[in-house]
Amino acid sequence: MHLAKLTSPADLRALSPSQLDELCAEIRDFVVQAVSQTGGHLGSNLGAVELSVALHRVFESPRDVIIWDTGHQAYVHKLITGRRDGFEKLRQRHGLSGYPSTSESPHDVVENSHASTSLSWASGLAAGFQLTGHEHRRVVAVIGDGSMTGGMAFEALNNLGHYAQRALIVLNDNGRSYAPTVSRLSTVMSRLRQSPHYVQGRRAVDHLLERVPLGDGVRRSLDSAAAAMREMWEPPAFFETLGVRYVGPVDGHDITAMESAFRDAAAYADGPIVVHVVTQKGRGYAPAEHDTEKHLHDIGLFDPATGSSPAPAPAASTVPIEPVRQAELTVSDEPARQSEPTAPDEPARQAEPVLRDYTAVFTETLIAAARRNRDLVAITAAMPGSTGLLPFQREFPDRFYDVGIAEQHALTSAAGMARAGLRPVVAVYSTFMARAFDQALYDIGLHRLPVILCVDRAGITGPDGASHHGLYDIAMFTQVPGMTVFAPSGPDELPIAFAQALEIADGPVAIRWPRGKGPLTAAAEPSDVMTSDVRMRARQHRSGPDACVLAAGQTLAAAKEAAEMLSTDGVEVSLWDPRILKPLDRAMLLDAAAHPLVVTVEDGVRVGGFGSLVNDALQQLDAATVPRITQLGTPDAYLPHGTAAELHAELGLDATGIAAAVTKTLARITA
Repeated sequence: MHLAKLTSPADLRALSPSQLDELCAEIRDFVVQAVSQTGGHLGSNLGAVELSVALHRVFESPRDVIIWDTGHQAYVHKLITGRRDGFEKLRQRHGLSGYPSTSESPHDVVENSHASTSLSWASGLAAGFQLTGHEHRRVVAVIGDGSMTGGMAFEALNNLGHYAQRALIVLNDNGRSYAPTVSRLSTVMSRLRQSPHYVQGRRAVDHLLERVPLGDGVRRSLDSAAAAMREMWEPPAFFETLGVRYVGPVDGHDITAMESAFRDAAAYADGPIVVHVVTQKGRGYAPAEHDTEKHLHDIGLFDPATGSSPAPAPAASTVPIEPVRQAELTVSDEPARQSEPTAPDEPARQAEPVLRDYTAVFTETLIAAARRNRDLVAITAAMPGSTGLLPFQREFPDRFYDVGIAEQHALTSAAGMARAGLRPVVAVYSTFMARAFDQALYDIGLHRLPVILCVDRAGITGPDGASHHGLYDIAMFTQVPGMTVFAPSGPDELPIAFAQALEIADGPVAIRWPRGKGPLTAAAEPSDVMTSDVRMRARQHRSGPDACVLAAGQTLAAAKEAAEMLSTDGVEVSLWDPRILKPLDRAMLLDAAAHPLVVTVEDGVRVGGFGSLVNDALQQLDAATVPRITQLGTPDAYLPHGTAAELHAELGLDATGIAAAVTKTLARITA
């Protein structure tokens, strides 16, 4: 048996064509038997057997990166890369993953389980290899015609072609996703699959135009006529309009034909290239071939002889299932930098605060960092001017990417760049960042990639109304495991946050700031480290401190004014500037827990945001008592347009509203 001897992709290259055919038959039998005992994705893998073999014979994984879109078609890839024994526990606890897994093998570069993302990964990896001097590494994205219907795939095609990025796209065309593919492009490709004269016809026209001596005017006319014919016949007009070369269709079950096409495509150095491969979903297994709905795309336990009758349940595993432990409290143990408490009863006359524009500070900070770090690149989604990246583009044109109105592609291509060794910085408005939460969570966060998300226009933005307030970024990003979230309370803290973000190499970072100008924070002690900071300490009196206020980001100024107002009324407040919203500072939490009342203030949704994170953390502290917690933020409603000051006042997020919330809650506690 050839499969029993297969331990790595290199073993494939010693096999003859007849031996490869025998191996493919063995692989199909093995996949059917394995999936019948565990359940899993069957039809898609049966259709990709020869394709997987041909890819691994031509390309040298993991030097060359093969990305599977979606990853459930990677079972054969796992067999080829030495994981045959793991199929006994496919998709079971402590067993082999049903998708590519970076923890399983260096051949799995991306855990790609959501459709239509592979081309964005390829774009980012290709850019990274180019900028880091690894152009010898090829990037191959295998995408089905079903995944090609996803809008994100089109975003990536547009950028691959625009930037002439060297990537090979294998279009695995079986006319299906789960069900038959719904796509005009798929309809055109279907006509190609059914036309035996397609390749000969195209070659004949091209050959004629190359050989016949024609004048420029006649040649242009014939070129236009040929383009019109291609528009009717084939998808090359679609791909080539985007700057992506097209080859195909190729029989996806003919290893020799695919190897020839892949080698030619690998030699193409002028940009991205598509190799259109036609496969049959469920190939070689009659029950899958005859399943007209989805060709046994995914299936539970079954009898391999019939494909339908349930097999007896497998014996219980002798490996004990370890209980899932409760996640540890996500707090930082770094000590907080505490300034001297302000004396509230002797207010000093203050000059007008010095204001600076947050975006302008970001521009200066980014350019300074890029001059020191050649791996730093900047990405925006059609807003280079508004996000402050135009000066960066002028100074570093080869390290700047405007992907168009394509936030999803922006984040996943950034993930690819980070995987290739770059330090990508993505600058997007908070409201538009919501379009790419899936990519932040599963492409960047799941892979713990050091992408820096710079979130402009965070919080209540003012005149543009409900669709433009940046109210959800805190709630989104605090839910991404391993994400660090910075909220500078003034523009002078933004460079500190950015420098600290560059030092974080084991996960993503988000830095959020509001629209327009903000006052310098005038911290008591200059520092190059962002930690939580006590801005005002409650004075001790017989009954102890009254309340602790944790004010995130730009809400600090209003909270400080509220604390001063409360002090004149005899209510003593400790005021903290968290600066880092996740992970929470343990010293800040312990201090807050010593107060009978904790009030959190944030310029974002009240439920699910910073306040909810603090609430949960205080509940988990090993303390005798848990303080009363009040969360101030925006309500569960779409906010109208208006100035930020007007809306803050209406929502109780100005100094008067914060002071009133503290007084009201304390009255309830003491009643």
